[in-house]
Amino acid sequence: MDFNVKKLASDAGVFFSRAMQFTEEKLGQAEKTELDAHFENLLARADCTKNWTEKILRQTEVLLQPNPSARVEEFLYEKLDRKVPSRVTNGELLAQYMTEAANDFGPGTPYGKTLIKVGETQRRLGAAERDFIHSASLNFLTPLRNFLEGDWRTISKERRILQNRRLDLDACKARLKKAKAAEAKAAQIGSARLEGTTLVTAEHELRLTQTEFDRQAEVTRLLLEGISSTHVNHLRCLHEFVESQTNYYAQCYQYMLELQKQLGRFSGTFVGNAESTSPPTAATSPPAVGAATLPAVPTIPVVPTIVGVPNTVAEGVLNPNEVKPPASGTRKARVLYDYEAADSTELALLADEMITVYSLPGMDPDWLIGERGNQKGKVPVTYLELLS
Repeated sequence: MDFNVKKLASDAGVFFSRAMQFTEEKLGQAEKTELDAHFENLLARADCTKNWTEKILRQTEVLLQPNPSARVEEFLYEKLDRKVPSRVTNGELLAQYMTEAANDFGPGTPYGKTLIKVGETQRRLGAAERDFIHSASLNFLTPLRNFLEGDWRTISKERRILQNRRLDLDACKARLKKAKAAEAKAAQIGSARLEGTTLVTAEHELRLTQTEFDRQAEVTRLLLEGISSTHVNHLRCLHEFVESQTNYYAQCYQYMLELQKQLGRFSGTFVGNAESTSPPTAATSPPAVGAATLPAVPTIPVVPTIVGVPNTVAEGVLNPNEVKPPASGTRKARVLYDYEAADSTELALLADEMITVYSLPGMDPDWLIGERGNQKGKVPVTYLELLS
């Protein structure tokens, strides 16, 4: 292998001289060209943008893919420029298990039917999650990576060149200062003028180095000012990320509402099921998307079954005309969500309306009797905010 010894020696000399120059600057023994305040602010803003972009990127990756092993696998596929294999989401895997369990328990049994319904909803949730991850990766993570791997690398390269130009400029200033000092000393002692054109050469080198430094400073400044455009682009991507996330949670919320209605229609089935040995399963509570802002839903105590009183609700048959409110125990309730009645025994609800509710002996605790004027029917507790 052919080595250029002179170039290697020259590079080593430059490295050591600059290391010494850095040390002298730290100790205050060497002159350092300072950049103007505006330039320093641009540098600080660029560093801040880079650091926070890295943190947001990494944490978003964790949000979209909590499994660190899967993230490493996706990173390796990306570096090898190969397509990442399709991965089953947790919701889709749960749906598969529920469907298989329903087939074993019997798809015609109440438990099997419910497993199938819940499993189908989990499959839809998993598909929605997959779409959200794809959209977020494409519209949010990719632009952040492009900035770090493209624009930021260019900025870092030009900043290193500017740093070298500054060191060269300071070195030329130091040489010129020494040349002037030597000439002044020679003039004082009356010795001959310095040999050749040492002072003139130092001044010429300084002018050239200053020009290169100014040119590089202008290039770097233009790149740093482009950070504002980067912020605008990242802002647009952030809006797209929020929109994707909003659509995802809205889909999940809708799927869970539909599942809740489906399970609510058969709430009486589980009570009267002779094969069942456990109490009825509580209906699914409202999705977490509204849990942070909605008040807790208090519970109306269920009146115990009285011997001799027909348990019409438990049998799944409710005639609104035959239902009479108890002497005490009625309460006002505000409707949280729209609800479409599944049959004539239920009462359709509109969000924010006020109704009167009460419980009946043996009634499923997840349901109440609601009254609106002359209209009566069963209403799900999870759709109500009970008032005192």
